[in-house]
Amino acid sequence: MRFRSTPHDIRGSIVPLMTPFTEDGAVDHESLANLVEWQLASGTHGISIGGSTGEPGAQTIGERIEAIATVASVVDDRVPLVVGTGTAKLDETIELTGAAVDLGIDAALVITPYYARPTQEALYVWYKTVAAEFPDLPIVAYNVPSRTAVDIAPETVARLFRDVENFVGIKETTKDFEHFSRVLQLCGPELIVWSGIELLCLPLLALGGAGFLSATANIAPAAHARMFELWEAGEHEEARKIHYGLHPLVDLLFVETNPAPGKWVLAQRGLIRSPYVRPPLITPTEKGIARITELMAEGTRYLTPVELQHAIGDR
Repeated sequence: MRFRSTPHDIRGSIVPLMTPFTEDGAVDHESLANLVEWQLASGTHGISIGGSTGEPGAQTIGERIEAIATVASVVDDRVPLVVGTGTAKLDETIELTGAAVDLGIDAALVITPYYARPTQEALYVWYKTVAAEFPDLPIVAYNVPSRTAVDIAPETVARLFRDVENFVGIKETTKDFEHFSRVLQLCGPELIVWSGIELLCLPLLALGGAGFLSATANIAPAAHARMFELWEAGEHEEARKIHYGLHPLVDLLFVETNPAPGKWVLAQRGLIRSPYVRPPLITPTEKGIARITELMAEGTRYLTPVELQHAIGDR
């Protein structure tokens, strides 16, 4: 929790981890720990768990807390730890956030409540309520309208940023790039803005964003970290080369519903034991695997080589 008091230091490529399961569907904590170690060895700037890529909706609150505990133990304050603690219910969100605070997280990523489609005023009340429960914890909104059916307006973000001391940022997972721009224009550079859209990670940095949580970093962590570092160093053309080079791997992740394709890749590369995804998702179909394999070949140079000490079979 050493970054909790300085949330603006949470910058760069923050991987939104996939949650490994065993072949019979249980959370695989050994594979999860292995993924964290591999990510850190690959230069990832921060670790996140509990976002959409981690299948939180298919897990119980208890399972999510246990996964946070595993990740927190392995991270051990080496990099920032940002945890998705939101659900569709306020009491569960507070319970999960409280447990995460006790486990030493640096910031909470709270998704907009899904399915209910709350108004902007209701969203304001929601975030203000959660933030008031944990006044010493940085709260970051997670805006992903494609999954929640609600879009937090830039004006609502600005209102929260103005009124709530520990509301510090937003993860924008919307392809409406104008939304990013208006949020930053209304709030200024002090608001932490991360991209959750893979192909908008680099463009957001040009607007003043602090980094990104890209699902593609699950399979190409070193490339994502390097892309951010090159941009920060002013080597923009080299950063753009990586951005365009990653396109096949971005396409790979969405051949079928994320995170199924990415888990298949991780299992093939020996980083997790099984590509299992919980229902209603399924592992990639035969046709999907054929396309995933083609895209892997196109993006091979950006797939971090698996070092033996980070392959799950050798632990």
